[in-house]
Amino acid sequence: MIRALTGCSTRNAWKVIALWAVLGIGLTILGQVFVFRATQPGNDGFLPASYDSAAALRIAEESFGARPDSDPLTVLVARTDGAALGAADEKRIEEVSGKLAGQRIVMPRTEDDPPFVQDHSQTPRIGAGMTAPDRSFRLLSVELKGNPEDPGVQATYRAFRERSRAAFEEAGLRTGFTGGLAATVDTADAEKTRSMVVGGVVTGLIVLLHVLVFRSALAALLPLLAVSIIGGAAAGAVVLASLATGVRLAPSTPGLINVVLIGIGIDYFLFLLFRFREQLRAHPDQSGREAAREVAGRVGTAVTSAALTIVAAFATLGIASFGQFRVLGPAIAVSVLVMLLGSLTLMPALLAVTGRRMFWPSRALGRTPREGAAGRLGAAVARRPVALVLASLALLGTLTAGLAGMRMDYGQGGTSGERTAAVETAAEISRALPAGVSDPTTVFVSVTDGAPLTAGRVASLTGALARVPGVGQVAPTVLSGDGKAARIDLLLTADSATQEARDLASGPVRETVRAQLPAGTEAHVGGTAAVFADIAVAVDEDLKVIFPVAAALIAVILLVLLRSLLAPVVLMLAVGLGFTATLGASTLVFQHGLGRPGVDFTLPLVLFLFVVALGTDYNILISDRIREEMERPGPARAAVARAVRHTAPAIATAGLVLAASFGSLAVSPHPGTQQTGFATAVGILLSAFLLSIVLVPALAALLGRSVWWPLRPRVRADTPSAPAHRAEAERVTV
Repeated sequence: MIRALTGCSTRNAWKVIALWAVLGIGLTILGQVFVFRATQPGNDGFLPASYDSAAALRIAEESFGARPDSDPLTVLVARTDGAALGAADEKRIEEVSGKLAGQRIVMPRTEDDPPFVQDHSQTPRIGAGMTAPDRSFRLLSVELKGNPEDPGVQATYRAFRERSRAAFEEAGLRTGFTGGLAATVDTADAEKTRSMVVGGVVTGLIVLLHVLVFRSALAALLPLLAVSIIGGAAAGAVVLASLATGVRLAPSTPGLINVVLIGIGIDYFLFLLFRFREQLRAHPDQSGREAAREVAGRVGTAVTSAALTIVAAFATLGIASFGQFRVLGPAIAVSVLVMLLGSLTLMPALLAVTGRRMFWPSRALGRTPREGAAGRLGAAVARRPVALVLASLALLGTLTAGLAGMRMDYGQGGTSGERTAAVETAAEISRALPAGVSDPTTVFVSVTDGAPLTAGRVASLTGALARVPGVGQVAPTVLSGDGKAARIDLLLTADSATQEARDLASGPVRETVRAQLPAGTEAHVGGTAAVFADIAVAVDEDLKVIFPVAAALIAVILLVLLRSLLAPVVLMLAVGLGFTATLGASTLVFQHGLGRPGVDFTLPLVLFLFVVALGTDYNILISDRIREEMERPGPARAAVARAVRHTAPAIATAGLVLAASFGSLAVSPHPGTQQTGFATAVGILLSAFLLSIVLVPALAALLGRSVWWPLRPRVRADTPSAPAHRAEAERVTV
């Protein structure tokens, strides 16, 4: 089936290219237009309804009008001379805030905006807030709506910010903006230049690697163009599927899809390019179209198996209870399937059309390549497999030792490190009020007996909560309009993003609520700290299920591909060691070296999926080539040497490209993203340069053809190239 698909693509190359161009451009545009409608901001909406914070959110929406798309922020208003606010100042603040609450904010537009871009013009909700005890400032609670990552929503906020700033300046007052949307926009503005620079550097590095390897401008640029077209189509398909099914994506999902597709897409194109060049060298009289058909049919099997491994690994996230994981898995699985389809159709079509011109102006096709570093490495693996296996295990074991004392950090990635205006405003607020004032932990109480709920009925509960250590202040009880629910805001002394706040919300606060719950009512604790405390529990439970299921699925795919019982065991042990070594290295660097509270709570899962699944790609490629070479006459170790010589350059180049793609995340100011970028880049490099071209071939050299037990490769009869293989075998000292 794979050969039929690749053969059809090479025969009808121009039709395939035209079809992909239309699909790619069309789906890319649609994906960019609708991506923010398909994403769900925040994390609380991804928790199952059985969790306490999810139940609290439900009461907030049903009884207090909280909106899922709400974007809260806090506005600080103070005198410009730093003096305490007087009665006249308070009156002016009320007047100005009242006017702002009645004015509609029109979303700014540019000439480049298409007419179908969603309009986020809106009227803000502005609450009274509170005055600091020393009367140094007044806080106003403001609520806009929309996805905070949406540029249109961000532009609307900027318009509101400028209007508010100007209005209060006319009244002789200064303003500061923090929390929620304000922090998101300030961080986005601060990172804009960095993102552009990093993106340019990564793209330049990928092009430079291709130029150095192939000595051709076309071979350097065409993979990026092809991957961009296929990746745009994949991302657009995921967004449209999300809108069609009503399953909202997490804000980070589109970005992860782009990184994954750039990495694996260029990897697959590289696998084809290296084998295509090898085929053209070996058969000077063969046409480019015929060479493309033969190469795509052969490599397509390995690429399909590699892609299905990633799909299987990510598909297991569909069984997770935490919605962010449950949505991420199928989204990436679908996008990888689209990339696989492009790898089997568009990429072979491009090779068929360009032929030998793909490598112009390089003249490497006309001469036999030198042995090079890959040839020397292959010979070393064949001569000293035991020494290389022991050295590899020693390095992996040393890195794995870093797991000792590893802790999970269930924060929100910590602070960005950027001293933005929002950060400065939050610091000013914290000097006079509890740290949790901008993001309170909230207790929602609802009646179960039908009797009206009054402030007096929950007075004992509010009094008990005020005595909980770590609760700096309890705001006055707010009753719902129908008298069936009450909201109690707790201003914690710890920032809501810290472990201290999460422990407080999930421990003493919830224990006090259960102990002091008024008869005939039920109560639930919500807010950021409570949400992340529940996420910690959900993730811990999910990992216990996802890891073994994903490992089993990958093992089944390897069994089918390799037609062996022993070879899949070797590969699974290798990638397992790579996973533990990578996680250990990350723990050493971030927790033990940089003093972070722990490794990000998503890191083990991200590493397991990316490093194990993507690392298995390289192992599949080398294993497939080892089996192919062992079908030829000659010693097994000579076959391993040839496999390493021909495959190591493709794996090394692909590993560098993929590591650069993920490594770009390491320069982010967000600690969680830094860890993901660093750890994934290290894992990919270990997979490419240690596991795939050293450890796995060395184990294959030790086991010989028995590694394919019980279906050992059948050695073909002597071929015209057999003398060359025998000569190579003679150079390998066994």
